[in-house]
Order: sequence, then C-alpha cells, then structure tokens
Amino acid sequence: MLSVVTNLSKKPIYSIVGPTASGKTEIGVALALFLGNAEIINCDSVQIYQGIEIATAKPSAEEKRGVPHHLIDYVSPNVNYTATDWANDAAEKIREIEACGNIPILVGGTGFYLRTLKNPFFDSPKTDENLRERIRKIKERKGAEHLHKMLHKVDRKSAEKLFPRDYVRTSRALEVYFQTGKRLSDIQPNRIDPPEFAARIQIFALNPSREMLYRKINERAELHFMQGLVEEVKLLRESGVKDDTNALGAHGYRRVCEYLRGERTLESAIEQTKQDVRNYAKRQMTWFRREEGVIWLEGFGNDGKIQTELWKMLKI
Repeated sequence: MLSVVTNLSKKPIYSIVGPTASGKTEIGVALALFLGNAEIINCDSVQIYQGIEIATAKPSAEEKRGVPHHLIDYVSPNVNYTATDWANDAAEKIREIEACGNIPILVGGTGFYLRTLKNPFFDSPKTDENLRERIRKIKERKGAEHLHKMLHKVDRKSAEKLFPRDYVRTSRALEVYFQTGKRLSDIQPNRIDPPEFAARIQIFALNPSREMLYRKINERAELHFMQGLVEEVKLLRESGVKDDTNALGAHGYRRVCEYLRGERTLESAIEQTKQDVRNYAKRQMTWFRREEGVIWLEGFGNDGKIQTELWKMLKI
C-alpha cells in the first residue's frame, strides 16, 4: 500500500479531483471528518456562481455534514470569473484556514483552476467590471469576431493564438491591454513564483469504471431536467443573465439556452447535454493523467472501500 510521506513542518494540503459525477463531494467531506480539523475549498468552476443550482452538484447542508465549505455560491452569474481570480481567492482561503490551525482540502474537477493555483500566471490586474461590461456590449452589437479584430490591432501575437470567436480569452487580452497599456503576449511569459504551499498539495484522483460513470452521468442529466433545469434557466435569463456568460455556458445550461432560443428541441438538449458531460469527463481524466504526482483511487468517492484506502495512504 502506497503511503503519502511528508517531511515538511507544515501539514499537507489535500486535493480531491476526478471526473464529474465520480463522488468527489462525498469523499472530500468524509476526509474532512476523518481529519477532524479540516475545511473544504471548492475547486469547481460552476459551483462558484450564485443562482446556478440544479446542474452544478453544489453540496447541500446535509451533504456538507457540518464541514465548513468555501468559495461556493459567491460570484454573480454575470461575472466571467477567471482561473486567476479563483487561484487568488483560494490562496487567501488556504492561508486563513491554516492560520486557524486547520487543514485545507481542495475538492472539485476543474483541473485548470488547480494548476493555476500551483503555478500562477503573470501578476494580472484586478478585473475592471466597468471595462468588462463595455467590451461585452461591443460584442453584443458587433460580435466576437469584431473584438478579435480589435485585439489583432493592439496585440497581434495574442490574437493569432485565439480563434476569432473565442470571446472569453479575447476579452481578457483586451482588458489587460486597456488597463495596463501592455500587450498580454509580452507579459504572459513572466510567471510569478508559486506560493509557499504549492509543494504541499497532494492530489488524489478518483478513477471509477467508465461504463458506470457514463451511466451515472446520463441518469443525472435526465434528473436535472426533471427537477426544473429549463425553468431555472428561464428565470436566470429573465433576471438579466446573458447567454454568453461563463455561467450559462456551463454543461446543461448552454443546451437549455439553445432550446429556449429555438435552436434545438428539448429532447435534443437533453441528449446533447449527456454527450457534453461524458466528453467533459473524458477530458478531465486526460487532464489529471498529465498532472505530476497524482495518486489514483480506483472507484467512486462514495465507496467505503475507496475511502478506507485513502485513509491508509495518509501519513498523519
């Protein structure tokens, strides 16, 4: 049996990752209870948004089992929150939790978030929401391709790396230029040093049976639609949330928006959502297999045997 060993004076920071629907919440909470003095930091790029509920698998109060959770349900769905934004907020939470003598546990399947935390990008300026809204309005009037042309004029290297319709990345590159007067392509290579705690993050990845995982994904997608996903999206749109935000671009929500715009049938939206999430789960597994130092747990997170296996790996 593999044991996790650390000679560092500070305790490890644990990270539970894996594909969607693999039981990360269950094993993350169980780990926190096993440790006795742990708090969970969400590492999922959809659970951060307020009002985005049904298709996000946000843990309920019952599922949290009294364990403190952070960075869930705290960002407006109209804000295109970035990986760097999350990394900055997560780093602050890690320091706060450790200052109280507790152990942070990062739980979620957004590998890009975790990688950005461990290996930060350049020290980018804080998002200027007014500037972001101005850029978004240009996109609404003239399209994403027009923004790409704007970027090509001020930062040709960045523009050439992006698809003309890649609104999110194009918008961010324009924001950096207009806020700093510097081209993203010039400052992007200048990464800042990893935070002190980066070397203490120990990653455990769930690897359930693909057949069982895909079956669970399909069943969960159908359940989300039965629970009122379409109605939730209608209310979000009526409240002013735009279809092109990161929040409504999430799996399930994107296809419902297409249905509400008359671009596909409801049945098509359900089936395409299933396919989208299965494809996403596959990409997640590919991502985590490329990460260094990942320790694999061969099953679902709600399996008591898998949880016991993890406990035995911990050198506490």
